[in-house]
Amino acid sequence: MKYYYCPAAQTISPKPYTNDFGLPITCKGKAALKPVRNVHFPNEIVFQDYIRQGEMERIGLFIRSKRVSLDTLYPSGMAAIHEAVLSGNLDCVKLLLSYGADIHQRDEDGWTPLHMACSDDYPHIARYLLSLGANRDLENDNGEKPEDLIDPDSKELMQLFGLVTND
Repeated sequence: MKYYYCPAAQTISPKPYTNDFGLPITCKGKAALKPVRNVHFPNEIVFQDYIRQGEMERIGLFIRSKRVSLDTLYPSGMAAIHEAVLSGNLDCVKLLLSYGADIHQRDEDGWTPLHMACSDDYPHIARYLLSLGANRDLENDNGEKPEDLIDPDSKELMQLFGLVTND
């Protein structure tokens, strides 16, 4: 356990000071050593946070040092690639795929990264995933294909999937 030193405790007398503020300030007469608390989070939790924040260098470091596995489903029910898609960070998606993340990885509800890109209106990520061969016909646990999750107001995704209607 680490300790830090409180030098102020030795220099301030325990007499209350009420001249200007009306509030007494007291301090212990002897210097006290207080424990410093350290909080440690599992690598998976830290890695998830790095993905959400888009910290590319740290993500690469975690993967290269084999601190995490890219196919692990986290307590959120998603894998790293799903977290990257939901953050909307195409560079992070590219990095994870370059390190071997599965483009067809399913979360706990059967959603692929393409499902998430379509449902959350990230056409740039959907386009990239499709260019790498993401299967647009895979269904999630509810029987929905990625194109079924596209908001009709998302013109770019509608065009990408050939769903444009002429109004």
